[in-house]
Amino acid sequence: MSALNGGDAYLLYHSIGHYPDKEADLAKELTSFATSWSANNDGQWNDILTKRQKFIDLWAELICAPKGTLTTAENVTSAMMTLIGSLPREMLVGKKVLVAEDGFPSIHFLLTGLADRYGFTLQTVPLRQGAHWIEEDDMIAEWDEDVALALLTWISSTTSHRSDLPRLVEHGRKMGSLIGVDITQGAGLLPYDVSAPEVDFVISTSLKWLCGTPGAGILYVAEKLMPICEPDLRGWFSQDNPFSWDLDKFAFAPDARRFDNGTPSTLSAIASLPALEWRMKQDTNAFIAHNQNLCAMLLEGLEALGLTLATPREVDRRGGSLMLSLPDHIVAAEVVQKLREQQIYMDCRGQTLRMSPGPITTVDGVKRTLAALADILR
Repeated sequence: MSALNGGDAYLLYHSIGHYPDKEADLAKELTSFATSWSANNDGQWNDILTKRQKFIDLWAELICAPKGTLTTAENVTSAMMTLIGSLPREMLVGKKVLVAEDGFPSIHFLLTGLADRYGFTLQTVPLRQGAHWIEEDDMIAEWDEDVALALLTWISSTTSHRSDLPRLVEHGRKMGSLIGVDITQGAGLLPYDVSAPEVDFVISTSLKWLCGTPGAGILYVAEKLMPICEPDLRGWFSQDNPFSWDLDKFAFAPDARRFDNGTPSTLSAIASLPALEWRMKQDTNAFIAHNQNLCAMLLEGLEALGLTLATPREVDRRGGSLMLSLPDHIVAAEVVQKLREQQIYMDCRGQTLRMSPGPITTVDGVKRTLAALADILR
């Protein structure tokens, strides 16, 4: 694995992912877009919409989604809004929407604002005293038959805890709930299949392990849920034929295109194509093994420094990241800055240091990271 601008100690895959030759690939794709869009002909739309569809098809392949069940979104928040705004009102009125406290805060902000408008109660499962992540037992204890919809976080962005999706989904089915999963922190690293376990919708972005660009999110909706979904946000691209402009004959497309609206934003999807194509060519087992080997090195070194892990130790209970809880007398942001000065890149959330090794991270980079942390924290 090669390095890029000090990337031997690049540990930010929970935020932005890189791969060898990313800059050149991205520049080439954007140059191609500029050439096509600026051409004095009528071929622009065919070119960019074909590439957008290729982005959709690659995502569908990645998460084993059937044809016609996936479309683009700006981000997970907008994808969630689209899904909520498409459901029949009676499904949510007087019911609960269930989320965990350690889910992505942006989704919580959205749902808090929508609760009164859509008539549901937002049920947030709290962390236990002193705990870093939500236990499945606690989710299940709060998940009763009044839960109309549950959004599960596959892998937490603050702890890298990996949820036991089969167990949670099995319980949710017994409760009769709609079940969605935010797969952002695992997509592109760990295999994911929308049918194993079978869920009703999935939201994600192309950042993180997929090494894509901002604005390239996705929404997957199961075929059996699709017919009852009539999005509030709709437009000419929500139709089977976008060029059907009879004002009295609007009808939703029979597939995931119904979740589109006006002229689609294509540039972010096109810009993410090289990264998706690169990832789909990789050996997934080798991809995971590289991450796990470096995580094992980090884990051993961090524990030798006496630092408190805020991530499950077991490989099968976590994603591709390790998080540390620093004592209050150490300012995490200052640690991040001192590491940055040595071209070692991680970040923090409060007192939690987050580190995620990926394709351009090397063994030597991990060794440098551990040595630098030992010196800073001494």
